[in-house]
Amino acid sequence: MRITTKGQVTIPIELREQLGLMPGMEVDFEVDGDELRVRRAPGSKTRGQLIVEHMRRHPGEGDMTTDEIMAMFRGDD
Repeated sequence: MRITTKGQVTIPIELREQLGLMPGMEVDFEVDGDELRVRRAPGSKTRGQLIVEHMRRHPGEGDMTTDEIMAMFRGDD
């Protein structure tokens, strides 16, 4: 990974999926010696909460079937 001039890095998709990190989630940084840890911030919303909020803001968007909604909650591709 490379740090941009703005101090940004891209977290690989495999790690985001493994840790359940989604756009808009808040994270905390922890320094331990020469290591930097990124963690989901305490109290940050879960994947399910973010999905429900999105669905409430955009009712009827895409008219998804129950199976499609369940796949989205599970994170199926």
